[in-house]
Amino acid sequence: MTTCSLVTGASRGIGAAVAHALASAGHRVAVHAGRDTTSAERVRDALPGTGHVVVSGDLTSPEACERVVAEVVHGLGDLDVLVNNAGIFNPHPIDGTDYAGWQQAWRATLELNLMAPANLTWLTVDHLLHRENGPAGGRLISVGSRGAYRGEPVTPAYGASKAALHALAQSLAVALAPHGILAAAVAPGFVDTEMAREILDSPAGDGVRAQSPFGRVATPDEVAATVAWLATDAPEWVSGTVLDVNGASYLR
Repeated sequence: MTTCSLVTGASRGIGAAVAHALASAGHRVAVHAGRDTTSAERVRDALPGTGHVVVSGDLTSPEACERVVAEVVHGLGDLDVLVNNAGIFNPHPIDGTDYAGWQQAWRATLELNLMAPANLTWLTVDHLLHRENGPAGGRLISVGSRGAYRGEPVTPAYGASKAALHALAQSLAVALAPHGILAAAVAPGFVDTEMAREILDSPAGDGVRAQSPFGRVATPDEVAATVAWLATDAPEWVSGTVLDVNGASYLR
C-alpha cells in the first residue's frame, strides 16, 4: 500500500528536498506552500512517481490547518506521514530590538514554528486514530535545529521554538507508542538553502563553514535523506529520537 505524506514548506529548500526523497521512496506526496503555489507546482511536477498534489495555506491559522489536512486526505486518499518543516528565521536580538518588535517576533515565530506543527500534528493523529484501517505506520517527523541546543543569540524565538518542537516530538513518542505511531525530529545545523544564502555569501560565510570539521554546511538532500529514513525505513524503536544532522559542528 502506498504511503501518503504531507511536507509543509515544501516549495523550496529542505522541504522540496524532503518531498523528492519521499517520492523517490515510493510515497505519494502533498507539497505544501504558504503562498508560492507556482514554486510548489514545479516541485510537484519534478517528483518521481504519480499522484502527488499541491496544497496551500497560512499555517498560522488553525482553520487553514484543518483545510490543508482535509485537502491532503482528499487529494492523496489518506495521510500516513506528516513532516513539519515550514518555519521562519527572523533576527530580533534582545539588545537591538524595541519592545513592540520583540513581542511581534516571538508571536510570529511561535505561531509558525511551534503552534502550526502542534495543530497539524493533532489533526494528523485524529485522522490516523479514526481511519478505517487504524493508525498502523503513522509517522510524525519535525525539522528542528541545532540552535535548540547551541543557542540562537540573534534569533532567540527561533531557538526556543525548535527546542519546543524537539520536546513535542519526544512527548508524542511516549503518548502515541501504544497506537503504533512514531514521532521523531531532526536537528540540522546550517544548510545551503535560500534562507541561509545571505549569511553563507557574506564575510561570515567562511566562519560558518568552519564550524564543521568537514569545512562546509549541509546540503538540503542530506537533511532530506535523514527525514526520509525516519519516515520510511527507520524501526519504530527510534521513536522519540532527535537526530543531529550538523556535520559534527555541535556535539552533545
